[in-house]
Amino acid sequence: MAIQRFGDPSGMAVIEAPAPVPGPGQVVIETEAIGVGGVDAVIRRGTLGEYGFTEGLVLGSEVAGTVKAVGAGVDESWVGRRVWAFTGTGGGYVEQAVARIDDVVGLPAELSSIDAVTLGSAAPVAHFALAHAHFVPGESVLVRGAAGSIGIAAVELAVRGGASAVAVTTSSPERGSRLRDLGATHVLDRAGEGDPTAPASFDVIIDIVGGAEVPAFIDRLAPNGRMVVVGVVAGLPPADFGMRLMDAFQQSRSFSTFSLNTVPVAVRDAVRAEQFVAAARGDLHAVVHGVLPLELAAEAHRRMDLGRVFGRIVLTP
Repeated sequence: MAIQRFGDPSGMAVIEAPAPVPGPGQVVIETEAIGVGGVDAVIRRGTLGEYGFTEGLVLGSEVAGTVKAVGAGVDESWVGRRVWAFTGTGGGYVEQAVARIDDVVGLPAELSSIDAVTLGSAAPVAHFALAHAHFVPGESVLVRGAAGSIGIAAVELAVRGGASAVAVTTSSPERGSRLRDLGATHVLDRAGEGDPTAPASFDVIIDIVGGAEVPAFIDRLAPNGRMVVVGVVAGLPPADFGMRLMDAFQQSRSFSTFSLNTVPVAVRDAVRAEQFVAAARGDLHAVVHGVLPLELAAEAHRRMDLGRVFGRIVLTP
């Protein structure tokens, strides 16, 4: 599935491409499951056009399946193994995907490929974002935009990490109820209101949304509070958002962004492997909104644009 025209999902189309051949340090994976992420939708809309994305791009950053072939410098023992892989900023919506061996992690036999692509990118982002925020037991956490796979993982990890309160923002009572089942203690609307028992301020805010409301959520930080933005599904914040930090100078609040690209490969992959094992034994939950065939990837994007997805949509070839 490639982007023929940036904008709404109708610009996506099925194309035929030659079977890939792995280069040095690469593997070819026969895909069994393909994750549909929020960043895919942001790229497809053209929001990040200035980063060099062009028409013809094949979306998708994570796949799971079986290694079919390896390139020079890659141990032949990988052939036939079930793996999860990061394909970069594109290249995942395919029947056969190419990935660097450094971006490949073996899967436990008990974990399905569908669950693997639901957690493979999202759960490590949530883990390291909480670490980036210097979260410690006893602190309060707000997860902004908690209905997606990153937000769900952040909720579960904050609960497991001993948070005193885990509040979430979401778009409906039904989603809020499901997030409570996963450990959330307070459910707020998209504006951060709606529960008078919720903390007035938070030690940590994990933000997957971004957009125009970032300054309002900076105002919800407690003294010494830390806000970490891991996604901008609603677009970039206002250019002057940092003034909210300066206006509350004596509160010692802080703001940062977080990307997995800053985590050493060995550290990142070790955490991901541990999370796959945790998911296989039921300690971490892969929440799958639905499974669609690859040729219906545009429908998956329509559902995301309508805000109807809880967890992750997965494509199968």
